[in-house]
Amino acid sequence: MRGIDRGFTNFSHSSIFHQGRYGKLTETELKYARIAWTYFENNYNPETGLVNSVDGYPSTTMWELADYLAALTAAREFDLIKQCDFDQRLAAVLGFLNNMDLAFNQMPNKVYNTQTAKMTDYGNQPGEVGWSAIDIGRLLIWLKIIENRYPVYSEYIGKGILRWNFCKIIDKDGYLYGAYKAGDSPKLYQEGRLGYEEYAAKGFQLWGFSTPMASKVEPYQEMNIYNTPVPYDSRNVTQGGEKSPVVSMGYFLHGLEMNWDRADDDSSSDASHTDPVIGDFADRIYTVQEARWKADKIFTARSDHAVVGDPYFVYDSIFAAGYPWNVISDDGRYHKQLSLVSTRTAFSMWSLWKTHYTDCLLKVVNCLHDETKGWFEGRLENNGGYMELITLSTNAVVLESLLYKAKGKLLDLTAPDCRQIPTYFGVSSWDEFKNQGKCLPGERELCNPL
Repeated sequence: MRGIDRGFTNFSHSSIFHQGRYGKLTETELKYARIAWTYFENNYNPETGLVNSVDGYPSTTMWELADYLAALTAAREFDLIKQCDFDQRLAAVLGFLNNMDLAFNQMPNKVYNTQTAKMTDYGNQPGEVGWSAIDIGRLLIWLKIIENRYPVYSEYIGKGILRWNFCKIIDKDGYLYGAYKAGDSPKLYQEGRLGYEEYAAKGFQLWGFSTPMASKVEPYQEMNIYNTPVPYDSRNVTQGGEKSPVVSMGYFLHGLEMNWDRADDDSSSDASHTDPVIGDFADRIYTVQEARWKADKIFTARSDHAVVGDPYFVYDSIFAAGYPWNVISDDGRYHKQLSLVSTRTAFSMWSLWKTHYTDCLLKVVNCLHDETKGWFEGRLENNGGYMELITLSTNAVVLESLLYKAKGKLLDLTAPDCRQIPTYFGVSSWDEFKNQGKCLPGERELCNPL
């Protein structure tokens, strides 16, 4: 009987049904989760319900709010917190969403102070700076995951989203637009690059919006690196391509949360992908990093990440500005010394690809933590030292990766409670007598956005 049980377990956990790793967490993996959750205990602001973006720094973005929702979900499902603690924390987030000031009275501002819940500029001083369509897209993904996993909160999630005006963030062709402050008005710019743009677009699709142009991978080209055709965004700066760095996390979050499936997919197993182009691109992003290790013996797990001091943030890329393995900041400067074996990238690769290489990667990063504070940003590629910066995003992705290992893809559209019962947002967004003039799915042609 024990043999039959082991055989059934191995079969059900195999690649026939699941991408990557799958199964109950080990005691060591649960310890990893507890260390990550420590960050959220230390950096929680009970007056607002928000969590600091960096250890001790009272600021957050919509991307980081989504990270917190991912961490909160994992903490509940690993029983790191009790149901009423989860309810209290989630209620505080939903209260924020239903009362937050909006940039230009339209969309969530890029930055908020976690102690006051007020909009701020990039220096964390009171003010508004505009919105990020990419950050909001990620938040929409996690609000949908929360709604589907815990449908009792659906009404309050819907009411929060229905406060937003979508007329300028999505145009009639389905491009996504960010905004920055120009005088007293928002100045729009087409936002997103290959990997992150398609990922964020899924967030809008999950709530009924059409994003054909943002979801289209073209235009892109390929750079052959270690015999791997790495896709990169071929738009130049004037076309919204920015510097078009190829980084990992947009692709890997797409896998952890949505299994590289279509936004309307409610039937596929974790082992197959109904958005096969993005799934193939993600596999190439993984493969080229493994290939570098095999060829040059350099452990590689790269993505964009925060750094200590100037320039504060870099694109630790696979390919950027014409060069492989380029590390650049927003101003285009080269920062080779800041390349990392990224903790969050290593954990997500370990969860999504069950290989000898990802086993080795986890050994490279498994000591990069302070048990009283959380996980560090990563290990410096050039000398093996620690980058002891502790951020919300890295600790959230550690928890999210472990949750994927335990449960499979995180967006479950098959649950009857979610699929068959109309939601508050669904009913209200198509009601011609409610929420008019916000370019919600039911009225977008009438609003003629942009």
